[in-house]
Amino acid sequence: MTGRLDKVLATCALISRTEAQTALRAGRVTVDGAVCREGKNRVDSAAQTVLLDGRRVEGDGFVYLMLYKPVGVLSATEDKKGAVTAMDLLPEEYRKAAPGVVGRLDKDAEGLLLLTSNGELNHRLTSPRRHADKLYRVTLDAAATEEDAAAFAAPMDLGDFITQPARLELLEDGRVCLVTLREGKFHQIKRMFAKRGRTVLTLKRLVIGPLRLDPALEPGRWRPLSSGEIQALLRAADMM
Repeated sequence: MTGRLDKVLATCALISRTEAQTALRAGRVTVDGAVCREGKNRVDSAAQTVLLDGRRVEGDGFVYLMLYKPVGVLSATEDKKGAVTAMDLLPEEYRKAAPGVVGRLDKDAEGLLLLTSNGELNHRLTSPRRHADKLYRVTLDAAATEEDAAAFAAPMDLGDFITQPARLELLEDGRVCLVTLREGKFHQIKRMFAKRGRTVLTLKRLVIGPLRLDPALEPGRWRPLSSGEIQALLRAADMM
């Protein structure tokens, strides 16, 4: 991000402009190794090394977060009925940045949720024309078969829409499966398995496009994306 140093700090470090000015006056900010106290100085956080309290300040001004959504939490930023949402799991500084949820995940499902304030990226990743693959781990009440895998690979008529081809990979005894979708309609995986006479017991999303759920994250926990993960998402969305 390029601009006034105080604005770059506020935007990329998720602090207020007043907090940025306080940090500058206290000598807590360096630019290319030199202490800088002038907020009006222009910087480029991509080309220059800007540090706040020894930690690099970088980025394009947008928020990119990975959240391990637990079962029972809504994939939403708010709920009028008072249910717990993904936004409720974030600290105040990230809630103020108003990140949107990229693709929904059913309330009784768990796993990877991507949140970002980059609206164009959100739009591109969820656009039916771009098809960001999503990978889910599913457990069933009865074993799936190779015939089920063939049915998933062909368009399936669910009444109100016809699915795009999906991949079903059988694990263990067939009661555990991996499902890859190129879309994500409401309860789609459950409805596809119901069409085949199976009931989904658990559903966990592991992957969205190039982004994979961090195995170190516990349910309800989150972390900012790394610069490499952000770049991979932007490339997948043809934004770089």
